[in-house]
Amino acid sequence: MEIFYAPDISGEIYSLDEKESLHIIRVLRMVKNQEVKLIDGRGNLFTGIITEPDQKKCVIKIIGVINNYERKAYKLQIAISPIKNPDRFEWFIEKSVEIGIDEITPLISKNTEKKGIKADRINNLIISAMKQSLKAIKPVLNEPCTFKEFIRGQSGGIKLIAHCDPRIARHSIPDVYKKGNDATLLIGPEGDFSLEEIKSAVEMGFIPVHLGPSRLRTETAGIAACHSIYFMNM
Repeated sequence: MEIFYAPDISGEIYSLDEKESLHIIRVLRMVKNQEVKLIDGRGNLFTGIITEPDQKKCVIKIIGVINNYERKAYKLQIAISPIKNPDRFEWFIEKSVEIGIDEITPLISKNTEKKGIKADRINNLIISAMKQSLKAIKPVLNEPCTFKEFIRGQSGGIKLIAHCDPRIARHSIPDVYKKGNDATLLIGPEGDFSLEEIKSAVEMGFIPVHLGPSRLRTETAGIAACHSIYFMNM
């Protein structure tokens, strides 16, 4: 099933932008009266019929909608350190969206090597992964945030920090997370969080956790954490 992104959809008639129109008509070779699916990024899945198959402005007539399509009972935010290799960070973005993440915050900690991200490119990857995995809700990509600012701004839900420092006791995620609860999870850079950062997070109510016996790369740790929460909510 091909799905197209229509963020500003309203009413019974919708015109796809030039990028989506070109894809639907020139690449997929879809024709008049063919059925399509649209998502608005706010949880709604629309069914439509092509009425004007123009590759610059394809017009769709909306014939049905499913509200709150596959809306989850919990929300997951992962605050993760940007990675020096952008391909690896983009891989995390793509796979976390496919699994089911709601909010992503690039987290700037003491050992973070790369301080920024290409937000436009990341948002395009998010939209592509949404369509690939049949998601109707667009995850939020926040601006990069310092570690100190982030931990002070979080309230509600279960707050977790994944780290590898043996001086601070850690729990497994299933021991401290309960199904149906919102979760915020911190993932550090390749050099891990500093001891001071871990202690500061604990003081702010974050629970230290591990992701198993293996030492994981940042992007792998992010996916492992995302899937752990997803699996526990199935």
